[in-house]
Amino acid sequence: ECMFCHNGYPRIPPGHERPFAEAVYVDPLPEGIDCSRCHGPGEAHVKAASAAGAKREEIRAAIVNPARLSRERREEICIQCHLETTSFPLPNSLPRYDRGPFDYRPGEPLSSAWLFFDHAPEAGRGDKFEIVNAVYRLRQSKCYVESKGALECRACHNPHDVPRGEQAVRHYDAACGNCHARTSHGPRTGCADCHMPKRRTEDVVHSLATDHRIQRNQPAGDLLAARAERHETGEQAYRGEVVLHYPPRLAPSPENELYLGLAQTIEESNLKGGIARLSAALSRYPAARAEFHAGLAEAYRAGGQLERAVPLYREAVRRDPKLVFGWQQLGSALRAGGQLEEASAALKRALALGVKNAAAWHELALTYRAQDKMQDAVSAMMQAIALDPDLPEPHSNLGNIFLESGDGGRAIAAFREAIRIQPDYVDAHGNLAAVLAANGDMEGARDHFDTALRLRPRNAGTRYNFAMALGRAGETDEAQWQLEQSLKDDPTFSDAHLLLGDLLLAREQGQAAAERFRQALRLLPESGRAHGGLASALLMTGDVQGALPHLRKAAAGNDAKARDKARELLRQLDVRRR
Repeated sequence: ECMFCHNGYPRIPPGHERPFAEAVYVDPLPEGIDCSRCHGPGEAHVKAASAAGAKREEIRAAIVNPARLSRERREEICIQCHLETTSFPLPNSLPRYDRGPFDYRPGEPLSSAWLFFDHAPEAGRGDKFEIVNAVYRLRQSKCYVESKGALECRACHNPHDVPRGEQAVRHYDAACGNCHARTSHGPRTGCADCHMPKRRTEDVVHSLATDHRIQRNQPAGDLLAARAERHETGEQAYRGEVVLHYPPRLAPSPENELYLGLAQTIEESNLKGGIARLSAALSRYPAARAEFHAGLAEAYRAGGQLERAVPLYREAVRRDPKLVFGWQQLGSALRAGGQLEEASAALKRALALGVKNAAAWHELALTYRAQDKMQDAVSAMMQAIALDPDLPEPHSNLGNIFLESGDGGRAIAAFREAIRIQPDYVDAHGNLAAVLAANGDMEGARDHFDTALRLRPRNAGTRYNFAMALGRAGETDEAQWQLEQSLKDDPTFSDAHLLLGDLLLAREQGQAAAERFRQALRLLPESGRAHGGLASALLMTGDVQGALPHLRKAAAGNDAKARDKARELLRQLDVRRR
């Protein structure tokens, strides 16, 4: 999407023009927007102009002249790059699956290549002001609405010339004067300063942009005041209907209904409703492309229904055996479901299609790791890194593989590289902190634990690992606090209950420890460690009769350490009775 708007048409190697393929281009790259972005390919035009005896009409007919297009087709040349309803997760637009990423050409309907979407009107987000909102905001203006479409981009902008300074003021004042011959406040000068002011954008907070929503009065407040960054993830993410924005309407058809359903699920904005809508559309359109089956599979997986996702991934690759994304996601889903051999085979199918795919190599490495094939896992992860060195996940997971193989030094280097690439990578900070703590570098570990918790405060697992490191370092007060916070974040975290119980036992707080072990037993009724811990806590409080059933349970359990300790305590109690 960046390349689409910010450069000319690049050459794409085979396979990478398909839906979901990684963006890869062939050198030399274009060096900026050129004539073809608005006029279409120029080769035929140049040949016609170079031909002996060519007629003027033939030369002009061999290239698109936007001035000769209908108003709608002419505007779409601008819309292709200047309409973004939002840059926050929604989605803003979807490409048609039967078109390549650069296939749109001036003069054809934009909706044949792209569909644009917006938040539902009742969501209260219609007044958003973002960095690529020019078309979106202009179309909300009373000037635009009352012009019945006559107010188009070229009414103010000449794509071949951008005025600056005083020339720009005169130019845009003249554009306003085409409709507003008179004003109510004397001489007309600098109309845009008041009615289209520059403002700080909501999504790129360090930038200023001209507000194309022409208004009688400026919005309230300091339009240039600094903004805090906003991240629409987790509880802050939009969860509502996704509505069609452009074109304003689509002809009813099975294919269009598939895209409208798919749009609900892409960023999980309307996941439940989208699954129902997309599923219904697929049932009515048996000839649907493989990508829609993969899209519904992704939606089911996002909704935690892995068992419903896998058959849809299978159907996607049956319909299109060359769909790399389908094989890759099938492999990933099979790995998540524990079907490791089949996962490995699916991922190898993805790689055999010849498309350079770092993500598939990364998934294959994770599958090898789950199969305990550590050497193969390292080789596959290195392939992923070679293909895309700037992906942080392969570096972090390579660190995990090194750690499991006992190579702490290389693990630390891999985690550090992941953090260098993505400084806010929470899991890499947490993993690095844990290995530093295990190596005795508690100061370094604390820095990375603190960073991970600052980035993701409600992170029960990181707090648990931090508590373990603190406990080993003898900092039991803070270890206890971290465990208590971990359980506030996730009351079902059985290991945290058990560890906190052990810590409280060590601090001779038997009654408090007993409550932790009881909580663990509610989650893990057969846990020998929990039964043994509760027995020890009850013995500490003097409740021998209460402890005995739990000691017997632990003594008969599968946890060797808890079993041996319980049997020893039973032996000691028996000796005392004698």
